[in-house]
Amino acid sequence: MSRPIALTCGDPAGVGPEISLKAWAALKHELTFFVIGDVRHFPAGAALVPIETPDQAAAVMAQGLPILPHEFAADAPAGQVNHANAQGVIDVIARAVDLVQSGLASAVCTNPINKQVLKEGADFPHPGHTEFLAELGGVTRSVMMLMAPELRVVPVTIHIPIQDVPTALTPDLLRDTILTTHAALIRDFGLNAPRIAVAGLNPHAGEGGTMGTEEGRMIAPLLDELRGQGLSITGPLPADTMFHPKARDTYDVAICMYHDQALIPIKTVNFAAGVNVTLGLPFIRTSPDHGTAFDIAGTGVAEPTSLIQALRAARDMANQRAAHDNA
Repeated sequence: MSRPIALTCGDPAGVGPEISLKAWAALKHELTFFVIGDVRHFPAGAALVPIETPDQAAAVMAQGLPILPHEFAADAPAGQVNHANAQGVIDVIARAVDLVQSGLASAVCTNPINKQVLKEGADFPHPGHTEFLAELGGVTRSVMMLMAPELRVVPVTIHIPIQDVPTALTPDLLRDTILTTHAALIRDFGLNAPRIAVAGLNPHAGEGGTMGTEEGRMIAPLLDELRGQGLSITGPLPADTMFHPKARDTYDVAICMYHDQALIPIKTVNFAAGVNVTLGLPFIRTSPDHGTAFDIAGTGVAEPTSLIQALRAARDMANQRAAHDNA
């Protein structure tokens, strides 16, 4: 891969600066990336090398973490929320996307943000990264996938109250989620015939209608339709029996009906190495699967494994997409 990965700083008062430096130390001889952020937000004496353009990152990677400077409104003491920096966080994400779309970077990897800080400090209108990236990419909707070496999961509905899930869960939404996931597994992961497992909404997948009717009324007929189009799909399956090791061997991704149905199993199976991937975008985007961790920011104990895995995933997906598109 000739083009580097663009890593956003995330909320500079969180663990982003610390894990970025740790990821550089672990990956400096394996892949090339640069962080976009304010030098003031990194520890004094940190191994940083300012660059003017992304193509300079490779030459300095062994010396220090390449940083493409982006001036923020204020300092960012570790663990201290500062709403003055909210707009800077948003602007860095947009800048990273622009660099990828202009061909200067191969993928976007995003450090954690705090949605409340962005809403209160800059009227951020989106529920999170995923929806903002969809807007930047010019798509009406993107799909969130969480993955670890042992499991990939996709929630159909994401950041909404559980009471709103049955209404939000429409045939069109479920169909779009499955088809977007199927296409991404082929284009970005190199799976020629992805095996997709779909969970039911209700306990025991409705148990024949005695515990809910969504499976029989909507989910099962839609899965039959997609099987008729040639997709390899099983379900609707009881969510409580989908995630043990033997079951996971039978599919490449699990489509889940709501946020916790997807995130609880993957964070239980491998909490440290989980990666958040946005599917359906015109560019590659990955992220560590954790938050800003203001409570431990600046203490030196932040675990970089998820960010390391996210950067590796960004590299691998960018390479696979390029190979697929050029085939």
